[in-house]
Amino acid sequence: MEKALWYLLTATRGGQNRARIIRALSDQPMNANELANHLDLGYKTIRHHLEMLEDHDVVEAGGGDYAKLYFITEEFERHRDTFETILERMD
Repeated sequence: MEKALWYLLTATRGGQNRARIIRALSDQPMNANELANHLDLGYKTIRHHLEMLEDHDVVEAGGGDYAKLYFITEEFERHRDTFETILERMD
């Protein structure tokens, strides 16, 4: 997970947006549309980042296909300190 977080947040374009999504979902679960509105990003942009985060076990979807909510995974929570370290270095 540590390597995945470094990759997702620093080695690819969009790391800042993925960090913002993780922060938002840490506060409360949201669906893609809510995230788009909350972060003032396009819906397709949010969906792209959610797919990447889901592929790397950072977030998981719950509920049905329509307006499914996204949650932070337990795996990510075990590595939250790495996330915070990365954010400090990004600033």
